[in-house]
Amino acid sequence: MPTSQRPATLADAPAITELLNRVDEIEIGRPETDLHSVEADLKHPGADLERDSWLVLEGDRPVAYGLLWDESDGERIDIDQYVLPGHQPAAARMLEAMEVRALEKARENGAGRAVVHLHLNVAPTLDTGLLRARGWRVVRRYHVLRRAVDRVRDRLPEVPAGVRVRACAAEADRLRVHELYQASFTDHFDFQPRPYDQWLHDIDAGALDWSLVWIVATDDLGDAGFLLARDDRAAMGWIRGIGVLPAARGRGLGGFLLRHAFAAFAERGRDTVGLGVDTENATGAPRLYERHGMTVHYAVDTWETTVKG
Repeated sequence: MPTSQRPATLADAPAITELLNRVDEIEIGRPETDLHSVEADLKHPGADLERDSWLVLEGDRPVAYGLLWDESDGERIDIDQYVLPGHQPAAARMLEAMEVRALEKARENGAGRAVVHLHLNVAPTLDTGLLRARGWRVVRRYHVLRRAVDRVRDRLPEVPAGVRVRACAAEADRLRVHELYQASFTDHFDFQPRPYDQWLHDIDAGALDWSLVWIVATDDLGDAGFLLARDDRAAMGWIRGIGVLPAARGRGLGGFLLRHAFAAFAERGRDTVGLGVDTENATGAPRLYERHGMTVHYAVDTWETTVKG
C-alpha cells in the first residue's frame, strides 16, 4: 500500500501512541507509551508542528513519526523518530528532512551549525545503517532501570539525624525544586538550563501529582536535594529526576530519597518503579541504584550528528 506524509496534529496523538506502542513491543517486549506523554510532546513549546513534525501514513495508519524541538536557543537541536521495520525508506526521507530543518532552526538562533541528538533503543526498529551513512554516531548510553516494590519490604525509611524531608506542597517549594534541579544537573552530559516556565512543561507539570515530589534538607546546608516522581504511567511508577547538590553528596541523601519513593509507590499499590540513568554519570548514581536493587530494563543510545550549511 502506498504511503503519504504530512505534519502531525494534536488530534493524531492516539494513533501516534498506538504506533509507539507497536515499536515498544518490538524493542522492549511490551507497550509502555502513554497517551498523555505523546500529547505533552506534541504541545512542546519548542516545536512548531507544521514545520517540526512528520507523520507517514499507510492508509490512515501511522507507520513512521518524527518530532523536532529546540530547547537550547542555540545550536543544539533534539529529534525523535519512530518507524515500523518495513518502512525504512520513509524513515530515510524523514531523517534528511529533519536534518535540513534542524540547521534552519539553529540558524534562526544565530548559530552556524546544528548539533542534533536522537535517542534510540540499542536495538531499534530504525535501521542504524541509515544514521551511520549520514555521519551520525553514538555519544552516550542510558539505562532504564526498574525494581519491584511491595508494602511489606518497602516501608518509609527513618529520617536521619539532622535531615528533614518535605513534600512539594506550595508554589515556593516548586520554585525551589526547579532551582535544585538546575544546580544538581549543571555538570551532567547534555544538560540544558531551563527557565521555570519551560521546566514546568518539560516535566508535564499539569499532569504531575506534586505530593510525589520531595525536598530533602540538612541542618547545616538547608535544602540540599530533591526527588521528582510521577504515578501516571501505566507500566510502572516513574522517578523523573533525583538530584543532590554537590556540597551535600556522600551523605546518603540520594539513597534516602530513593527509599522514600519506593515506599510511597508501594503504599499506592504499585509493584514496579523505574528511572533512567546516564551510564557514565560521574556522581555515582548507577552504583547507588544498583545497591538499591534496580536492574536494567533496557538501554538507550544518544546519537549525534553535526549539520552545516
